[in-house]
Amino acid sequence: MAFRLFVPILAGATLRERLLACIGATIGIALTGVISGLAMGGGPHVALLVAPMGASAVLLFAVPSSPLAQPWSIIGGNSISALVGVTVAHFVRDPVIASGLAVALAIAAMSFTRCLHPPGGAAALTAVLGGPAVVSAGFLFPFVPVALNSTILVTLGFLFHRLARRNYPHVAAPAANSHGTADPPPRQRVGFRPEDVDAALATLDETFDIDRDDLERLLRQVELQAMVRSHRTLLCEDIMSRDVVSVPEDAPADAARQQLLDHNIRTLPVVDAEARLSGAVGLRELTKATDTVKGVMSNVGTASADTPAMSLLPVLTDGRSHAVVIVDAERRILGLITQTDLLAAAARVQTPDKGLAAA
Repeated sequence: MAFRLFVPILAGATLRERLLACIGATIGIALTGVISGLAMGGGPHVALLVAPMGASAVLLFAVPSSPLAQPWSIIGGNSISALVGVTVAHFVRDPVIASGLAVALAIAAMSFTRCLHPPGGAAALTAVLGGPAVVSAGFLFPFVPVALNSTILVTLGFLFHRLARRNYPHVAAPAANSHGTADPPPRQRVGFRPEDVDAALATLDETFDIDRDDLERLLRQVELQAMVRSHRTLLCEDIMSRDVVSVPEDAPADAARQQLLDHNIRTLPVVDAEARLSGAVGLRELTKATDTVKGVMSNVGTASADTPAMSLLPVLTDGRSHAVVIVDAERRILGLITQTDLLAAAARVQTPDKGLAAA
């Protein structure tokens, strides 16, 4: 318990993420200084980098999914706050009063312009207490170097996160209905609703450093993991079909289409010459086929035999997938689980619970 204060509290933080943050910050700050120097020219009285960029780099590279680390938050938050600080310093001569007023007004300005960014408070304070370099820059300071630094840093962060395959700028992609109708996706028609999230946030009456849509996605994933844990003894091998109909890659499209119709199935696995899974086809794909199935087959969800069956729920309710193929380590087909298989299994595991509750 004595060391709890020293335990990182960021949810989802891993060693890899922290190392990436360190590498990104090193590259970002160094190149921002170099590029700013080339743009503004050198000299002892030229501020190539302002201190708040260090704090911005922490957010940009360590928690890129935070609403406080998005491009407009960084560029707008730093620049607007610096402009507030310069304005306050121009009218208020007492540095103590000016400091407090600048930070307070910067928070208000960032809030109204939807670019709240913690280093913006430091930018406002730097504008008041920055010394000769800031004084000489005057009302140019919020633009050069603050806005220039912020823009360069965000651009470098965007490139770095793309190379690291991170989602930046972070966008919480809502689950869409694949059928193009107004109904929510199947998984969102049960359990809590968006208004429940809003009501919970209003009840707690606190501000959290997470996007509201990200919070909803997280809660739905928690629901799924809880269900998987509660039914972890029900494995894919317990409910999968074992006599799986499949076709080789060089099978004619007409033959594959006839297989689907004869067996009354919607997903037909496709295997290569070594009997390993290559993909799958359905009637939709085969409408575009003119020769063999290889040219029109699509990717198909897979799982191992010892995977908890309920973990297939997201795949089988995405509105596109009708089956998951169960494979071994060499991608040879062991079985197949359809939406009907999972629905029947879910009904079986829920029935005893309802009977017990009624008793």
